[in-house]
Amino acid sequence: MRISELSERSGIAVPTIKYYLREGLLPAGTRTGPNQASYGEEHLRRLRLVRALIEVGGLPVSTVGEVLAAVDSPDLPLFSLLGVVQGSLSTPAPSAPDSEWERAAATVRAEMDRRGWDMKPSTEAIDTLTSVLVRLAQLGYGDWGATALPAYFDGARVIADNDVATAVAAGGRDDIVDAVVVLTVLGDTALAAIRRIAQAQVSLELLTPDAG
Repeated sequence: MRISELSERSGIAVPTIKYYLREGLLPAGTRTGPNQASYGEEHLRRLRLVRALIEVGGLPVSTVGEVLAAVDSPDLPLFSLLGVVQGSLSTPAPSAPDSEWERAAATVRAEMDRRGWDMKPSTEAIDTLTSVLVRLAQLGYGDWGATALPAYFDGARVIADNDVATAVAAGGRDDIVDAVVVLTVLGDTALAAIRRIAQAQVSLELLTPDAG
């Protein structure tokens, strides 16, 4: 297909596609003339992946390039790919006094140990969660780790079981790779949206006298 058809099928403007080509986010097409190239279904798939990472995941182009480099590494285990994707989505942990950080880190470790979860796979995510607990404590919610964190872990396990099962069932390696990236990026957005919907419903039920 020509770039105009690729644009129409992907919903991405031609200038944006050309920008992705220049930045190396999209492989070059097959040359059919001095100023023309032909593109295939693999380009359409890659465009949809790039769009998800940038427009929904909010990743900068440079980070998308790092994720795609991992996606294109045939020898990289899928588990390691998940680590690359998670690392790209994790918020850098802010600095905090050592004592506050250690208390928060101990809470996270205890919650993971209680479930028999390994501390190794998601270093960036663990640091992000630890920084959240530090900030909550600084804002006066020091007991959040004890009262709310277990429920978050329980819910996350159910979601993770579904995510991984869906990815593994996607088909071949390329399909599984796409599923790992898309479900991680879009799943974060979906989870945040569902949480807000649920908060609104619970607030309606608890705070409106005549609700229900």
